[in-house]
Amino acid sequence: MLINAQLLLQFQRCQRRPFLDVHGDYRQREIPNELVLKVQQDKKAHHQRIVTKLSYYEPDYPAGNWQAGTAATVKLMEQGVSYIHRGVLLTTYGEKYTLLSRPDLLVKQPGESCFGNWNYVPVNIELGKRPKQEYQVVIAFHAQVLATVQGVILDKAGLILRDKDKTYVVDLDKWTPQMLNILSEYTQVIESLEAPEIFISRQKCNLCPWYNYCYAIAQSQQHLSLLPGVTPIRYTQLQNLSITTLESLADTHPSTLENLTGFDSNVAAKLVVQAQSVFTKQPLILPDPLSSEYLTLTAPIELYFDIEAQPDLNLDYLLGVLVVDRTANTEEFYSFLAETPEEEKLIWQQFLNLVNQYPQAPIYHFCAYELDTVQRLAKLYRTPHAQIRPVLNRFIDIYEQLIQSVALPIDSYALKVIARWLGFTWREQEANGAKCIYWYDQWLETGDRHLLAIIQEYNEDDCRATRTVKDWLVSFFQTKSGDDYSE
Repeated sequence: MLINAQLLLQFQRCQRRPFLDVHGDYRQREIPNELVLKVQQDKKAHHQRIVTKLSYYEPDYPAGNWQAGTAATVKLMEQGVSYIHRGVLLTTYGEKYTLLSRPDLLVKQPGESCFGNWNYVPVNIELGKRPKQEYQVVIAFHAQVLATVQGVILDKAGLILRDKDKTYVVDLDKWTPQMLNILSEYTQVIESLEAPEIFISRQKCNLCPWYNYCYAIAQSQQHLSLLPGVTPIRYTQLQNLSITTLESLADTHPSTLENLTGFDSNVAAKLVVQAQSVFTKQPLILPDPLSSEYLTLTAPIELYFDIEAQPDLNLDYLLGVLVVDRTANTEEFYSFLAETPEEEKLIWQQFLNLVNQYPQAPIYHFCAYELDTVQRLAKLYRTPHAQIRPVLNRFIDIYEQLIQSVALPIDSYALKVIARWLGFTWREQEANGAKCIYWYDQWLETGDRHLLAIIQEYNEDDCRATRTVKDWLVSFFQTKSGDDYSE
């Protein structure tokens, strides 16, 4: 059985995925979404930018014939070429496995090897901006296989990261032992008859083709990883106390948890209330919520603000504002769109002109990105502090207001999850921020204005969803104003 670097990479992110890749029913996998395709395209483009600067050789062999690929790679190494692109290296591992290494580059350097007074060091080209553990483990894997081919153990390998001019040096004395431990754990999982336990971690899972398959199982089990606030560390602590079900956590007194690793008194109390909310399917007020007077605040005119951005271009290309006039019972949406990156300054000024028309209106948004972006744009375009400070003082983060005040019977506090729980629907059901990044890139390439229209519609719906959440929060606390909470 072949073990390659990609399998080890995925194993570090989720032990369950490689098991499913080997033993699972591929009909249960999802096709790659737009964000996955974009990441793949970006990685390919970054890779190409690096290698085009080099005079490299590439082994010639029939596709999939790894033995022939190894022979062609070794021949280039024997010749002592400076750079080998996408070389192929094989070695045995135990009795059952063959390790397949395909480093992005093999770079010649002075030294000793079975080839002469030179050897090769593996270098990988990664899209990330920092040397993540998973990158360093993978390059250690390549170095380990390379050592058996050239007959010398290296102490250093390299990573070429995004936006970095120099190659990052990986300490193999540190990372090789960790890699070997991970490799051993991988083989144990693959040889097991049962898949590792599910743990839903959206940041790590949302791009996985098995996500929906695993999520459905987790839902059927009411798995605690679906509960907001349950991290892997906290989950382990709960297991140690035999708290393995939603009901048992809902019945737990917070004092039982507050001294555990990953908890404190505030976290423990909020997590128990969160479990109670999901278990009873009812929204509940958290301990020590924000003051009801602030949460029930309304204004004659309110602004709801949402941004669409292209992080790779460091570009905020759409500033959307919904103006709600409660006195006149009217609302109007403004979409300030930069059709090219050069128009960002123009839409920034258009945004300022609009919000300054309503100097007393609160500006509601969801999460910190809008506030951070306004600060960035003000600095970038040298907006005077005296002009921008009154605007920033009107920003109110609905996300922060909500998570510090109530627990909802949901598995995520993302805007879409909350708003859909409240009955709000997006016109484009499959739209999300990641797809908008992809669509904007496609717009720049193709000039298809339909893509811009979809993005603007999605942005408007985000503003209206933010309003829906805010209005519900106000209504909820007005309803609760007679409870003990208001005393």
